[in-house]
Amino acid sequence: MKSEDIDLCRNISLKIIERVGEKINEYVGNPQAGEIVKIGADGTPTAYIDLIAENEVIDELIDMDFYSLLISEEIGELKLGKGSIEYIDVSEELKRIYKENNNPSEDKSKIKEKPKFIFLVDPLDGTNNAIKNISAYGISIAVAEIKNSEKITLEDIELGFIKNYANGHFYQAIKGKGALLNGKKMTLSTATDFKNLSIGGFLYNRKYDTYNLIRKIRRIRILGSVVLELAYVANGKYDAFLDMRGSRIIDIAASKLIVEESGAIITDGNGNTLKNDLRIHERTIVIASSNEELHKKIIKTINYNKSNDIEKVGIVSRLDRYEAILFGAKLIQILEEEGIDISIEDSLAKKLEDIRDHENLDEIIANISKSNKDIACEIEGVNLNRDYNKYSKNIHDFDTDILITLGGDGTLLRGQSKLSNNEIPILGVNLGTVGFLTGLDVKHAFESIISILKGEYYKEKRSQLKVFHDKEIFTALNEVVIMTESPAKMLNLEIHVDGEILEEVRADGLIISTPSGSTAYSMSAGGPIVDPKVGAFIIIPICPYKLGIRPFVVSDTSEITVKLLKKGKKAVLVMDGQVSEEIGDTDELRFVKSENDVYFVRVDDSYFYKNVKEKLTDTGADL
Repeated sequence: MKSEDIDLCRNISLKIIERVGEKINEYVGNPQAGEIVKIGADGTPTAYIDLIAENEVIDELIDMDFYSLLISEEIGELKLGKGSIEYIDVSEELKRIYKENNNPSEDKSKIKEKPKFIFLVDPLDGTNNAIKNISAYGISIAVAEIKNSEKITLEDIELGFIKNYANGHFYQAIKGKGALLNGKKMTLSTATDFKNLSIGGFLYNRKYDTYNLIRKIRRIRILGSVVLELAYVANGKYDAFLDMRGSRIIDIAASKLIVEESGAIITDGNGNTLKNDLRIHERTIVIASSNEELHKKIIKTINYNKSNDIEKVGIVSRLDRYEAILFGAKLIQILEEEGIDISIEDSLAKKLEDIRDHENLDEIIANISKSNKDIACEIEGVNLNRDYNKYSKNIHDFDTDILITLGGDGTLLRGQSKLSNNEIPILGVNLGTVGFLTGLDVKHAFESIISILKGEYYKEKRSQLKVFHDKEIFTALNEVVIMTESPAKMLNLEIHVDGEILEEVRADGLIISTPSGSTAYSMSAGGPIVDPKVGAFIIIPICPYKLGIRPFVVSDTSEITVKLLKKGKKAVLVMDGQVSEEIGDTDELRFVKSENDVYFVRVDDSYFYKNVKEKLTDTGADL
């Protein structure tokens, strides 16, 4: 951003801050100012005082002699300036601008005047504090220049301004030039010992082990203003701040820049740089720490405190495709070079020995090169000149730091079901059809694996079902299916939840699914897709006879009981498509949440909804 543009945007921001401060002053401490007048564009309630504050922002920007884009909490996304205002979608507007900039054949007379800047504004952060006159409420303004790009992210923010209206403190930052509080450089905390820390934050999150952090910290504060509490990390009042709920981008855009320019650290929950798109509904988990040593300790602690370097790796692979077997050979080659202790399943060792001695090995590799460029690129330079039997073990006997599965979800479930230690985390490399549970695609997989070996990963916890039948106990990560022993025959089933009868159904079968399984057989049978962070089980009758029978979602703290009602009709119980058990015609089955969770290795915490979009929709991969 040019110096004249910096001065321009700074002056605009200061004027907005002044106008908002003067306007809301008469409403601070007035309960009537907290009256909810609508639901804001971000989906949260808008109080009257919020509307008053935001109107001042709009009135200032609309009178500029140029156009800007505004992302604001209550009104949403606008294009405004030169006395006009237009509701827009910022993402689509940026794409339009990019297209016009890069299309020389475009009729210049039809091109609209382009906006110069994006302003991200939270006109009043800490609304409830302002209404009750608690001294932690203020305004946040972040500014990015609109450049020749299809999208703009948090990384593109160049100016940040925050004012605490309660005490008059003013924070500002210019990218690359540092951050100031009331015109002076700030001093960061150097504390790293958990028992001496003062942190702020919203800490509840099922996915992360925040309890492990809470029990070690001496002082925890919740002030009700993400904007100001992040700024407190920059000025040394806080040692760290965490928002495990997921902060709105408009809340953190200015604070992020101020934190970074002060010399502090801010990332997502896995230590990754915040690169979120600038959009009204965008959210991200935020961890800010006053120094790098403390930040690493916090990230490690909330990620189950187990993201250690990998020394021992187990490998399970699909065995019906040469691509997977050769990929396994290249993986073993890399692990040897990294000095890793290797275990591979017996059947994979045999396949590797066979393909090593195959008379048409060169032809097999050449065919792979023609049919799958990504796999061909990854296995280039594979050397099979080694004894694979020395690594051969039964999966049940694996004693490894991690299990890598090469295939789709079926391969992953097969490997997981045979492990004797359920705490061994699983990394799936997708060499299957959909691979919804897998963590890596083939392209650049070895590059990611090498990073994972160095501890650059986090563990995602998934719940399992525990199934009781007679004196036997089974577990399932995805689902348990009860189906008729004879094809095209129906079962009569009685379903109870916590002792209360839920339904009597006549159906081809029944699925009891975890959230992990909600994207598998459960989905195909008409069940809902459930985020794996949700504590639930899904009960789905398969082709029920009655029109009114629908899937049920129940708490994972519940006990589900299923009884077969009709004599002479036996059934089969199938766990994750891997283990089956015959059920007698009057048997009773019990389902509860297992006390043993399964852990997946992840390198990206935004994979779930991305996978839903890319792999399970009409525009995604075919099933």
